[in-house]
Amino acid sequence: MPTPRERRAELTAIDPAWSRIRDEAQAAIEDEPLLGGMMQLSVLHHDTLERALSYRISVKLVSGEMSEQILREIADEAITADPAIGQAARADLVATQERDPACERFLEPLLYFKGFQALQAHRVAHWLWAEGRRDMAQFLQARVSEVFGVDIHPAAVMGRGIMIDHAHSIVIGETARVGDNVSMLHSVTLGGTGKEDGDRHPKIGDGVLIGAGAKVLGNIQVGQCSRIAAGSVVLQDVEPRKTVAGIPARVVGESGCPTPSLSMDHLFPAGSD
Repeated sequence: MPTPRERRAELTAIDPAWSRIRDEAQAAIEDEPLLGGMMQLSVLHHDTLERALSYRISVKLVSGEMSEQILREIADEAITADPAIGQAARADLVATQERDPACERFLEPLLYFKGFQALQAHRVAHWLWAEGRRDMAQFLQARVSEVFGVDIHPAAVMGRGIMIDHAHSIVIGETARVGDNVSMLHSVTLGGTGKEDGDRHPKIGDGVLIGAGAKVLGNIQVGQCSRIAAGSVVLQDVEPRKTVAGIPARVVGESGCPTPSLSMDHLFPAGSD
């Protein structure tokens, strides 16, 4: 029988992210013993990150209308059926820890950051939507909105390695698509321009940085590795690797770096208006 040290080494080789989270949970208990019960239930009781995600989603979204057990079974079903959900969660963890200077551990997004938690719950709701279980998907969306203040339609397509900082008042519409390695701050809207039907929401390319309070409206394309300044209202396509700002937004320069979403640099490039 393997020793505890051998089991830890095996887990680290198989899933370094989950191994790191478990180590961080143990350290958190040593620093704050009163959190021991929470750390056991949320992290150490589970064999995989996927199981921990199901548990976290269920305890956050439980209500008088839907029990924790049922929610956990739904999340387990989705995450088991679609391994990409767990893979995306790991990419989101890494993205948050690397880009958010307030995040020092992988443990923090899993337990405390509503942007990360809302995004993982959306991934479950999106799976339900794709499976034709639209009422359950919309129920999860409604609970995510109530609990986290994040409203992502279950049909919206979200890439991997996404970081949603603070996450308050995020709105993402039904036909929106968000690429990989995108970063966005609070109060961002990816919405429509009116009551039009069909494909009516923005398509955000890989590596885009969207500043706080920005509104991107309509079925428009935001090219990869672009930057949208805080408070801007974007109504037209944005070419790749550009910085746009203003109401309505216009190009004020190049993006200033190869991947703005990774650098998280919100300053305008030198020489811009």
